[in-house]
Amino acid sequence: MPPTMRALVIDRTGAAGELHLDTVPTPIPVLDELIVRVVAAGVNPIDAKTRAGSGVAAAIPAFPAVLGYDFSGIVVSSPYEAFPLQPGDEVYGMTRFPRTTGSYAEYVAVSSMSVARKPSTLSHIEAAAVPVAALTAWEMVVDIAEVTPGERMLIHAGSGGVGHFAVQIAKAFGAYVITTGSPRNAEFLRQLGADEVIDYTSIRFDEVLADVDSVIDLIGNVHDDTGTRSLRILRPDGVLVNAPSGSWPTLQADAEAAGVRATGFKVAADADALDWITKMIDDGAVRPHIDHVFELAEGPAAHRLIEEGHTRGKIVLRISDVGVSGTGA
Repeated sequence: MPPTMRALVIDRTGAAGELHLDTVPTPIPVLDELIVRVVAAGVNPIDAKTRAGSGVAAAIPAFPAVLGYDFSGIVVSSPYEAFPLQPGDEVYGMTRFPRTTGSYAEYVAVSSMSVARKPSTLSHIEAAAVPVAALTAWEMVVDIAEVTPGERMLIHAGSGGVGHFAVQIAKAFGAYVITTGSPRNAEFLRQLGADEVIDYTSIRFDEVLADVDSVIDLIGNVHDDTGTRSLRILRPDGVLVNAPSGSWPTLQADAEAAGVRATGFKVAADADALDWITKMIDDGAVRPHIDHVFELAEGPAAHRLIEEGHTRGKIVLRISDVGVSGTGA
């Protein structure tokens, strides 16, 4: 591997224009870490929040900093000879940024707990859209809400990066899926498997829903008290899982007053869960939707787009043209 690599970095927090290409040291693996040549990297809201100075910006140890969690690429260095993933294998996963260099770069060092074999039915561009959003959806829907066949689950913002995976996963587990969305996304949401789509621009969901078993809250109280209104439509002892950090400081008190359960959430890198997601993708039960693909140098445009808040599915950065026969970039 070369001693340096091309990366999209920030020298300080601020506007999207702070992102720029630079040359930085190639990461050095330790213990169980693999080195992966990145073909594509996903862009997530937390990336833009961190770049702007919130998110996990306070934990960045030094600048320049390479942002990014999602990646898809090819193993170039394995921790030991008998390790299941070896050089040449196609993989995807999520970095431990800011503890390690992020995925907006030609190479990443990743723990064995953070990486899995790439779905054979996806290109690297498609696969890079999966890890963070799909793991978030899986852990909220399956691990915490404990989705079961026939239960009524409301998923807010079902057409977004996490939402469009949550709809598909909940449906694959047999839930009756209700989601909120705009009129332009209604048909898209039905194609994902939503049984009921509520147009939030003209209908107040808490006036038409009741006795819902669980709510996957990807909005919180940052808009129109979506979170507290969601508590009213849960059945007794129903559960609300809230993802946006800092969006609802009074979550626990409000849930207790309403007689329901609620919890915040933070995604965990989980290779085992990613293996399950891979199987669902290759079996045709789940599919990522790509809203837009940008070249690495176009990172500022990618961040501006995600900050608009109306992305359908995911945004991806193309890092390199490295590909493997049958898949490519």
